[in-house]
Amino acid sequence: MRSGVLLGVLSLLILGNDLVTGYKDSDFKKCSQSGFCRRGRDLASRAKQAGKNWKSPYSIVAPVTVNENGGAIFKAAVKSSLYPEINFSLDVRVHEDGVVRVRLDEVNGLKKRYDETASWTLISEPKISKQIKWEEGKISAHATYGEKGEFRVVVQYDPLKVTLFKEGKEQVVLNGQGLLHMEHFRTKDVEAASKETSVEGDAQAVVQASPPNPRAWFEGDMEDAWWEETWLSWTDTKPKGPESLSLDITFTNHGTVYGIPQHATRLALPSTTGDDPTFTDPYRLYNNDVFEYLSSHTASLYGSIPVMHAQSLDSTVGLYNAIASETWVDISHASEDSTETHWISESGILDLFLMPGPTPEQVFKQYAGLTGVTPLPTQWSLAYHQCRWNYVSSDDIRTVQKRFDEEDMPVDVFWLDIEYSEEHKYFIWDKKTFPDPVDMINDVAANGRKMVVIVDPHLKRTQDYPVYKQASEHGLLVRNKDNQEYEGWCWSGSSAWIDFFNPSSWVWWKILFKPYKLPGGQWSWTESTTAVHIWNDMNEPAVFNGPEITMPKDNIHYGGWEHRDVHNLNGLLYANQTFKAVAARTDPPQRPFVLTRSFFAGAQRFAAMWSGDNAATWEHMAVGVKIVLSNGIAGMTFAGADVGGFFGNPEPEMLVRWYQVGIFAPFLRAHAHIDTKRREPYLLDQPYKGIVKDTLRLRYSMLPIWYTAFREASVTGVPVLRPHYVMFPKDKKGYDIDDQYYISDSGLLVKPVTEKGATQASVYLAEDQVYYGYFTNRVHHGAASGKTITVAAELHQIPLLIRGGSIVPTRERPRRASSLMKLDPFTLRVALNKKGNARGELYLDDGESYHYQQGGFVWREFTAELSSQKQKTGQPFMKISSRDLASAKLSEAVQDISVSKYDPKNTYAKSIENVRVEKIVVLGLSKKPTSVKVEETGAELDWTYDVGVAADEKGKEGIASLLVIKDPKVPVAKDWSIVLA
Repeated sequence: MRSGVLLGVLSLLILGNDLVTGYKDSDFKKCSQSGFCRRGRDLASRAKQAGKNWKSPYSIVAPVTVNENGGAIFKAAVKSSLYPEINFSLDVRVHEDGVVRVRLDEVNGLKKRYDETASWTLISEPKISKQIKWEEGKISAHATYGEKGEFRVVVQYDPLKVTLFKEGKEQVVLNGQGLLHMEHFRTKDVEAASKETSVEGDAQAVVQASPPNPRAWFEGDMEDAWWEETWLSWTDTKPKGPESLSLDITFTNHGTVYGIPQHATRLALPSTTGDDPTFTDPYRLYNNDVFEYLSSHTASLYGSIPVMHAQSLDSTVGLYNAIASETWVDISHASEDSTETHWISESGILDLFLMPGPTPEQVFKQYAGLTGVTPLPTQWSLAYHQCRWNYVSSDDIRTVQKRFDEEDMPVDVFWLDIEYSEEHKYFIWDKKTFPDPVDMINDVAANGRKMVVIVDPHLKRTQDYPVYKQASEHGLLVRNKDNQEYEGWCWSGSSAWIDFFNPSSWVWWKILFKPYKLPGGQWSWTESTTAVHIWNDMNEPAVFNGPEITMPKDNIHYGGWEHRDVHNLNGLLYANQTFKAVAARTDPPQRPFVLTRSFFAGAQRFAAMWSGDNAATWEHMAVGVKIVLSNGIAGMTFAGADVGGFFGNPEPEMLVRWYQVGIFAPFLRAHAHIDTKRREPYLLDQPYKGIVKDTLRLRYSMLPIWYTAFREASVTGVPVLRPHYVMFPKDKKGYDIDDQYYISDSGLLVKPVTEKGATQASVYLAEDQVYYGYFTNRVHHGAASGKTITVAAELHQIPLLIRGGSIVPTRERPRRASSLMKLDPFTLRVALNKKGNARGELYLDDGESYHYQQGGFVWREFTAELSSQKQKTGQPFMKISSRDLASAKLSEAVQDISVSKYDPKNTYAKSIENVRVEKIVVLGLSKKPTSVKVEETGAELDWTYDVGVAADEKGKEGIASLLVIKDPKVPVAKDWSIVLA
């Protein structure tokens, strides 16, 4: 949702800004307005001015410990020449999968630095390699590993530097530029503290000159916002003093970097420093409620994932920086083949994971090994979701459902925004507008559909609200700097926030989601059913009268940690506990669906995300694609953007294009602001309504593709949407491409149209392979050096290609909801490659339960193979086959079980034993067959063959030959072969 219009009680707030006029830069800090970011950038500036004379003050001192307990662990004491009395500890370890973890912390300081980020985000403590051994030298220690010993991690003693090598080439260098600085804890000097700078707007006003500082060459000559910081009308007290962490990370031989979502910018991250930077402010990681964000900016949005990939022709390397405080990242493309980054965080320890790759798939696997994967979602959640702020009543929901059915448009989920609840007291229905919530939900469920309702984290502070009353009485709420219950303002008016860092809140939260009846059959005040799933919004957290529309940093969480330490974790914990609560309400358990606006590393295990409060502009449509791709790189692959734009009223052309973009995102939801005109797709005039109807039907026909793609993502961690560099990591021409992408390894290449008035689109083909138009069967030939082609893109046309060598399974029967498609037959599109071969996969299960974890699924491989033998007339020259892929891969893991437990005659397989393949379409067959038979029965099949159209002498692409096998009646869940002679 949004923090836009201030309804009712919110009009009483004095916010110091106008939230209804769109994004305002002045609502959010720039680096120059953030003390610790200024200090970090000033440090980098001093280092640059000093040039080769600059040397990091941090170095390793004896003794060192290597290969602790037989594992590849290097430990050492670290000192800074600035403060020789302060002690630091370094821990570098190599995991079994080759990931290198680097930890640096202050030892026996006056206070403890926050060191729990990794414990919230990792799925388990990584296993340390027992085979790899560290070797000590006089100036450094190193560990060598890899199948051929290609990787080496080196820790240099003085100055401290950590370098990861591959085949002798630097991949990642930590502190190579000497910008490492862990501000240690100290005692406040009242006199000196009074001489800090204060910041108002962009200007720095020095209250009083500070005394000379002998460490000024490194730290600067003044105490800048060490103990207190004022911004606009808010003052942030800092009782622990300065504790920021600065670190330079250089990708010496990698010229392109991706990741660190969420930002509205290009996929390949532009520069923020150096010569002629694209942006002048660093990328900010600080979860914010950003109202109608700009479509090209480094400002933080709703989620933060400190994960970065670096790409070169030689390798892909990644890093995960496990720190949850506000972080700024500067990027400088020092040369065409080198990238320098500078990470500046407000608090926390250095806890960095270097993922050596060397391929994109391996980096994804290594990151998944740390933070987990997206679990296999419910099938219905991959279908179409209809939402607005707000459907105003239970009858409104019924009417919307009726209109979808009258127009024969598919939809699976109806959503309710905040107005369903009584005075925004979540879990309690507004009985004036929703007098029969259970009946309403059941009416929706009767048509095979679900509902999602919003549950925001702010609780209305009133004793007649049981949720708040219980949370307050049990001490489960966030506290202010004076250790009193924190009061802020949000949709509920005066509000409090649950502290999900408190373990006592977890069991209590689960209880709230259990739908149950009171004695006598009356529903309790929770009034719901298990057909309702949950939308977590405003969980950055959004606080309307707080600094930057969020919670003060000096608030206190469980364990005594300040909010500044854990801010970016807040949304993760909220979604985590909601996911577990929704899962716990059913027995046997059903898969939950949770949508979250705020997120952090590891959130992919619990929730889908959407890109927040976008606007009905072509620019927002285009950048939404890039945001979804970027989130996928960082693990958050179940992602999408609001179709149509949350704000504004899109013209029909824009709305049509937005649906065409939306159906090729993992998460497909239309959503609109309360002040927008109704824009349900059935309200469109023709021809727009018909185009959108066909577009939605296309999504539904491809649900088997999406579900199969999510199965793979749930195992490997590779994102569902794959940018060009993931598919072709050695094609440098494609490193900047972020306006086209592949759907998993299905072979589908999508080029969304995001420009007004477009009639054609340019598509880049990276390989010497044939591609086919999905709708036209037009043949397009790529080239080994890359080639750009032009395809038709009139309003009713979607640029969609099938890569040669792919077999695409679809379900073509129009249905009003995905639940009604479970026994529908399949169509197989066989797109032959240049060698005349193709393959594809299909994964199926019941779509809602966890029975697949006990082997209740069907996983098939389809192949088309051209015989390598010289053929005589009447002899087989191609075989199209289906085999049980699970049984064929007994050594692999499927989901979180071993395939060795799999029985091809499992209960689910039996339930679909009559589901058949009703059509096979073969593109690019070199000659007309004389017969087409089912090998197992010898039955001759009904088929047609169209020779197609050859390319002309002017280079115009031709039309592929087309073999259509009509209703072969082969079962989808059993082995079979069709022979072409």
